[in-house]
Amino acid sequence: MQSKPIFFAFSAHKKQTLLSLCLSIRIAINTATAMKAKVHNGNGNTGCASEGSGDSNSPSPPPSPRRHLQTGISQCRRRLRSKVQSHFRRENLTAGIFLRWNIRYLLLLPLLYISGLIMCVGPFSGLLQPNLPGSVYRSHELFAKLWPDIAADNSTAIELSSLWKFKRRLKVQRPCPNSTARQHFAANEESSGPNGYLIIEANGGLNQQRSAICNAVALAGLLNAILVIPHFEFNSVWRDPSEFKDIYDEDHFIATLEGHVKVVKQLPDEVMERYDYNISSIPNIRVQAWAPANYYLGEVYPVLQEKGVIRIAPFANRLAMSIPPHIQLLRCMANYKALRFSSPISTLAHKLVDRMIEKSSRTGGKYVSIHLRFEEDMVAFSCCVYDGGDAEKHKMDSIREIGWKRKFKRKDRAIIPGLNRIEGKCPLTPLEVGMVLRGMGFDNNTSIYLASGKIYKAERHLAPLLQMFPLLYTKESLATPDELAPFEGYSSRLAALDYTVCLFSEVFMTTQGGNFPHFLMGQRRFLFDGHAKTIRPDKRKLVVLLQDMEISWKAFKDQMEMMLKESDRQGVMVPRVRKINRKTSIYTYPLPECGCLLSYNSSLKLTHTTSMRKSTR
Repeated sequence: MQSKPIFFAFSAHKKQTLLSLCLSIRIAINTATAMKAKVHNGNGNTGCASEGSGDSNSPSPPPSPRRHLQTGISQCRRRLRSKVQSHFRRENLTAGIFLRWNIRYLLLLPLLYISGLIMCVGPFSGLLQPNLPGSVYRSHELFAKLWPDIAADNSTAIELSSLWKFKRRLKVQRPCPNSTARQHFAANEESSGPNGYLIIEANGGLNQQRSAICNAVALAGLLNAILVIPHFEFNSVWRDPSEFKDIYDEDHFIATLEGHVKVVKQLPDEVMERYDYNISSIPNIRVQAWAPANYYLGEVYPVLQEKGVIRIAPFANRLAMSIPPHIQLLRCMANYKALRFSSPISTLAHKLVDRMIEKSSRTGGKYVSIHLRFEEDMVAFSCCVYDGGDAEKHKMDSIREIGWKRKFKRKDRAIIPGLNRIEGKCPLTPLEVGMVLRGMGFDNNTSIYLASGKIYKAERHLAPLLQMFPLLYTKESLATPDELAPFEGYSSRLAALDYTVCLFSEVFMTTQGGNFPHFLMGQRRFLFDGHAKTIRPDKRKLVVLLQDMEISWKAFKDQMEMMLKESDRQGVMVPRVRKINRKTSIYTYPLPECGCLLSYNSSLKLTHTTSMRKSTR
């Protein structure tokens, strides 16, 4: 999933401005309310409270005055009214208006609110938003200034053979809970077999579809349903017509889940006949995002029992992360055991890993992989400004208009590139990636594998990265044209090649987030006993450093080394998981729930590729 740019009216800086405005209003309201309360309760410094029968400090109103006190109270009220009026003349005019017309002031709030919006996103916004540190892209200027020092400094404090400093001793895992759905439905005497068929439609790119598949397996177990091999929706952005069997080993998927969840390739004829052999005729259930298990059991399960078949489309992020342990295990089994790339993909992918190991012989067969999100559509979607000037701006506007229609031109939204950059929403350029890695201590003998689509203006943007790391490779440079020909035009299959090569790298660096790095980080944690080194730059801190034209190369290196240590510390973290509340993604943090499957790692590693990788350690 792509990171969403900040184009809403309420960005961080605007919120601060509006907050100040609202606080001023609130103070005036509170002042008026407090003063009014003093008048009604007789608690002002008027000397009149003693004539009543209650304590002046009591929060409850005093009892009604006795009849013989009426004359004195009337005189007190006149004195009170005179003092209050005198007091108001000395107070803020706004508070006085709110006090005298306590309803009318509500009409002013929308006017003040609209005024704040005009100041924040209208023609006056430039006055309120100076160029904050990190808001302007100047990395190319800083690189030109620091390049002599970078080129002269080819010493490295990092040895790939000792990168994994954190050696964890995993706790002994308990046996996996029995995930056979039928056993958990045994209490229901009527449930002697599956309740019906579950059809889901997976949308998005490679790893968003992977999420939908794993969630579908878990849901089929929860509902005691037979899962039909998921259908892949054709996405207008990815434009990949691939089906499940084109990307994953269909027979392996079915066989692995046997005994846990029954999976079939298609609906039986008798069911298809009821719906005129048209799956789209089957009623589609619209499910809220991140729906909990109770929702499915209460709302969807009865429909499945009644109809015998249900369809849920789309199905991305439609199941909550917190689900019963025996159902959570089904997610683990689907992701780490059942989903295996199809033979054409895995064959070529393993060849690329072998060639990458061979190319990186200078570093003992170890290499660094980078997931670089700097494709043309990603740059356009991020709404960030780089060094291309007006020509780049017009081009990005055109791409946004074609790809997302008028989404970015709606009146209630504003594009503020500087705030996007400050918030860390801008994709790192190849130049910035190179500076980060060189600053962290990787020298120019380090072999780099670049996982990416077509880089935006590749010739210009890749040149600085090649200056810093001449041993740079991609799937296009490692494979022959004939080998890649069957994959051309299929973005998910090409992404699967990148995924595999990154999976077995010694170090993985992610630059923009999304489903690809999150699934990859989780599988690397699972495959390599809890931790595999991942570099996640702190982009909010990084953009400030990259705009500082006075910073020295040594100072920049010191900051990058600190960032590397913090990234490594976060890499070994295991989230606290309570039975009733899992907030993190199990695909990114597979432990502890998937830990009982770690014994299967031995079978996962017994491939020619991993054997070579282990022999080079």
